[in-house]
Amino acid sequence: MARFKHTDSDMTQGSIGRHLIEFAVPMAIGLLFQQLYNTVDTLVVGNFVSKEAQAAVGSTGSIINTVVGFCAGLATGASVIISQRYGAHDEEGLRRSVHTTIAVTFILSAIATVVGLLIIDPMLAFMQTPADVWEEARQYLTIYFSGISGILFYNMGSGILRAVGDSRRPLVFLILSALLNTVLDLFFVLVLHMKVDGVAWATVLAQIISAAAILISLTREHGSYGIRWKELRIDRKSLAGILKIGMPSSIQSAITAFSNVFVQSYINAFGSACMAGYSVYSKLDAFVLIPVQALAMSSTTMVGQNWGAGLRGRARDSVSTAIRLSLITTAALGVGAFLAAKQLIGLFSPDPEVVSYGVRFIQIVTPFYLAICFNQIYAGALRGIGDATAPTVIMLCSFVVFRQIYLYITKVMNIGFIAVALAYPMGWILCSVLLAIRYRRSKLFRTDEKANAPA
Repeated sequence: MARFKHTDSDMTQGSIGRHLIEFAVPMAIGLLFQQLYNTVDTLVVGNFVSKEAQAAVGSTGSIINTVVGFCAGLATGASVIISQRYGAHDEEGLRRSVHTTIAVTFILSAIATVVGLLIIDPMLAFMQTPADVWEEARQYLTIYFSGISGILFYNMGSGILRAVGDSRRPLVFLILSALLNTVLDLFFVLVLHMKVDGVAWATVLAQIISAAAILISLTREHGSYGIRWKELRIDRKSLAGILKIGMPSSIQSAITAFSNVFVQSYINAFGSACMAGYSVYSKLDAFVLIPVQALAMSSTTMVGQNWGAGLRGRARDSVSTAIRLSLITTAALGVGAFLAAKQLIGLFSPDPEVVSYGVRFIQIVTPFYLAICFNQIYAGALRGIGDATAPTVIMLCSFVVFRQIYLYITKVMNIGFIAVALAYPMGWILCSVLLAIRYRRSKLFRTDEKANAPA
């Protein structure tokens, strides 16, 4: 049996709730600081530059996520394969998977940089970006995609550590780089009098530093998941496993993010104030959903380890526990956001029109947050047992196909702002219902012996 360091976490024994919470809390804190990257950018430009600059920075999220989301899907595939090898105590398989993951990241970084720079103008045109926002949005995206390798290496490296139960080191590096990003934002904008270009460079530099830190940490790691640069190569079996699980997630993430470009185009039609208000709302939305995202990632790792060890009952129990925890935390944060909507939006912008739009988004959408808990946890559980195709298809149908049909109908019927704001909640509800059905029919509930074997 392979020996692993104390920074790992063997989730095949011990309290399920304790494992989920201990693993999720550092990840939640990490997600909190990760959100600070673009949130701080939005806050700084909103208070010290202009609402047009705020709209420019905020409206680029769906474009960035189209590229980053595709790569993040492969990181999910790598994480699942690594967690399964770890749970099965396959030391050699674990080593090959890790080195394949890093080698693939180099290739992805080069591709993402080129693709990102090429799609800027077409995507801004597709979103019907207003003239008063266009140039600053283009500037922000150009700088961001030029340094996109930082976030890709951080995501892949942290995915390796989290797959073996270590969510603390990625958290430390992320906190330090997020704080650096905040300092650089303020320095570039207030001291050097830069505008959108200043917050873009601050973000890129901070991401590169976090990536360097996590790669150095993995290089110094003596366990089977440590990086040995001389062994860096692509193992066909490991790559096949990563692509089998990760590619569906990549396609789902990229297409879902791209579908949000459509949503953004509907938002843009209401003008720069609505764009800025939606931008602020989306940042607050991301903070509220941090606990369920952390618990979903925790359940993926826990289900993956227990599935690898053949403990199906324990894997099912971890899913039920994760759902209960996510419902409690999401409800509490959602109510808080609803009641303090005006004060929260006001932190990002002094413009009354921006605040008005932001408050309306929060009040319309937050009552539907509980639906997200089910689709995120069930999707994470299915990926943990190697079933990545089903959640991908279901999420694409719910978040892309259904949502676009819904938006088209609202446009034809000229229903207006409220209907556009409800586009997300309607997709969440449909997705949760379909994933709940798929989960109950998954291999976790089969009684034959073959169902015990890892994917």
